[in-house]
Amino acid sequence: MRILGKTWLISLALALPATALAQAKVDFGKGEFEANCAACHGVTGKGSGPIADLLKRSPPDLTTLQKRNGGVYPMARVYETIDGVGVAEHGTRDMPIWGREYSIKAAEYYMDVPYNQEAYVRARILALAEYLSRMQVK
Repeated sequence: MRILGKTWLISLALALPATALAQAKVDFGKGEFEANCAACHGVTGKGSGPIADLLKRSPPDLTTLQKRNGGVYPMARVYETIDGVGVAEHGTRDMPIWGREYSIKAAEYYMDVPYNQEAYVRARILALAEYLSRMQVK
């Protein structure tokens, strides 16, 4: 039996974790939704989360956004709602301003490491908005 070279073994060892990660099928949008939205909107997105009864207004059904918009998923409006773009500082808003929350979390996490805050926030919001688009009823 032939003994494999050191380089080949190192390559194999480095490739194994990447292969395992590729097979894991990580869904970042789903993770964002479950971590930040499901408490109010419910795991199904229909507005029946565990704390929905404690809110002043019932959370909307997020699975019908496309249907209520003439069959077109309103990506820009969803993005702006999550981000909080154009929200007055002292205005009323039932939902947290996730753009600001993501910025704060990024600053805490990447305290000593250079990073692009805008790209970090945008990636999280886009992942969430894309997941919501997959939740739409047909």
